[in-house]
Amino acid sequence: MNVTKENIDETNAVIKVLIEKADYEGSVNDVLKDYRQKASIPGFRPGKVPMGLIQKRFGKAILAEEINKVLSKSLSKFIVEEKLPILGEPLPNEGQQKPIDWEKDEEFEFVFDVAIAPEIKVTLDKRSKYKYHVIKVDDKMIDRQIEDITASFGSNKPIDEVVEKATVKGDFAQLDDEGNVLEGGISPSGVLIAVDIIKDEGIKKEFIGRKKGDTLVFDPVEAFDNRHEVGHMLNISHEEAETLNAKFNYTITEILQFEKAEVNEELFKKVYGEDSGITTIEAFREKIKTEIAANLAYSSDNKFTQDTRDILLEKTNIELPEAFLKRWLKVTNKELTEEQIENDFGNFVKDLKWQLIKDFLAKENEISVTEDEAMELARQISFAQFNQYGMYNVTPEQLDSFAKMMLEKEEEKERIYKKLYEDKIIKTVKEKVNIEEVEVTQEEFSEMMK
Repeated sequence: MNVTKENIDETNAVIKVLIEKADYEGSVNDVLKDYRQKASIPGFRPGKVPMGLIQKRFGKAILAEEINKVLSKSLSKFIVEEKLPILGEPLPNEGQQKPIDWEKDEEFEFVFDVAIAPEIKVTLDKRSKYKYHVIKVDDKMIDRQIEDITASFGSNKPIDEVVEKATVKGDFAQLDDEGNVLEGGISPSGVLIAVDIIKDEGIKKEFIGRKKGDTLVFDPVEAFDNRHEVGHMLNISHEEAETLNAKFNYTITEILQFEKAEVNEELFKKVYGEDSGITTIEAFREKIKTEIAANLAYSSDNKFTQDTRDILLEKTNIELPEAFLKRWLKVTNKELTEEQIENDFGNFVKDLKWQLIKDFLAKENEISVTEDEAMELARQISFAQFNQYGMYNVTPEQLDSFAKMMLEKEEEKERIYKKLYEDKIIKTVKEKVNIEEVEVTQEEFSEMMK
């Protein structure tokens, strides 16, 4: 076995792997013997097939397979032992690769093109000034959050008569052409109707001011102008709904109106727990302000990360083997056309350069990520997801359970580890450069992010 590397330039090299008979002969013979024991060939008992016949039938395929195993193993070993920072994967060198005669050759030479990541240097010092945009939390943001919270903890309460925002519960009874209840007709009970979603304005007005026990007569298809929705409401099939043409009695059995929760100590305890210590509206607003600021900090951090990426990409001179990379993308993504690769190549190069910069900073500053750190971030993501669905008082056990489930998924785990690495790298940048904080409104920030 002989593996050599020849540098073409700073980022391109050729690796040659010479495989000799001694490197593969033993494994090929072992596989042939195994085939002989298992082969089922008419005219021969199992295990008694002549080796020459086995060799003739399977020898070439076995040789190619074993050579490929030796090649793959030796190439990978060489790259690891030589600590070659290759980009992509080795590709066959079409110019230097000699034809292979699997019948006669005993030595096999394979030639590969490889791309080598360039050596780079990233300088971080206090002479460099980076802007960090802090989004100001105003009263409107706090008010909107309180509106959302009171809505999440609100409930439907009985009222005496129907108003536009009311929800009514009632019983339907299908009528015949003469306005009488149709025997055996469609008659679902306890059907909820949100008055404000009734499409027909005339029918909607008929509901306003009605009381419990009142009966209205209307065509539900006319009222809602959606046969699919009417089918669900009346609990009938899609086919029946498509041909339905009838009026119904609708007798109101209950009138409800949604009321948001009151902003009081009871709400504070529901949102933040019995032991939160929040007893006043001022303290409640301050807690919400802190949470909004923490959430907005994610946006500020993302903006800072993007800005840092752009600054370091501009400051760091990185020459990449673009011809090789385009070829590698084409080989490994058969579904992509050359036009697609050409159009997306600029973004691919930026991402690759940014990854090289991050790798340099991680190595230079001995950055690593622990399992405990990954678990903590998974908890934070889980907590944010619970909050998104209005679930504010989540137990530590629930968070742990969801976090563990998240880390069991390989894609999620990889995403979390990458996020932690990048966060630590950005934190290092913040520590080593001069940070200028700039306060902006949410509107100004949104405009910058367009």
